[in-house]
Amino acid sequence: MRQEFIDAMRRVASSVTVVTTNGSYGRAGATVSAFSSLSADPPSVLVCLKTDSRIAQAVSENSVYCVNVLPEGADELAQRFAGQFDSKTPDRFENLSIWETEGNGPGLVGATVFACKLEKCVEHGSHTIFIGGVTQIFCASDRPLTYLNGAYHQVRPQSKPEEE
Repeated sequence: MRQEFIDAMRRVASSVTVVTTNGSYGRAGATVSAFSSLSADPPSVLVCLKTDSRIAQAVSENSVYCVNVLPEGADELAQRFAGQFDSKTPDRFENLSIWETEGNGPGLVGATVFACKLEKCVEHGSHTIFIGGVTQIFCASDRPLTYLNGAYHQVRPQSKPEEE
């Protein structure tokens, strides 16, 4: 059942996001695909992070995080925060264009950013769900980078049917 689940989830397209945090525990960031809106009243989102990961520990300790929805063409940035270049560039933020949100962590230039204050954590299996109240939003004009079946994709609208 585990492998069937993994195979099926590979067929579900998702936005490519980088979760960042900064605070007393330090600055950290990681590429994450499990991100969702939760509520508009009050504005809140959730991210799922592997419980024993450095990013989960940092978000938990700092009590703030940002979800950076990457734009099309940001494949290399996604790979950087997924750890693919850690041996060459251990500081994932090195030489990047970032801006500091109002106490929630680094926002990545070009991304749509949801800055959050941590409100609740729920552990389930190998992951922890981090629920955050959105305190600041920056909407980028670029289309989001998506991930499906092991590869990055671009979002393109379907043509609209002709009106009768």
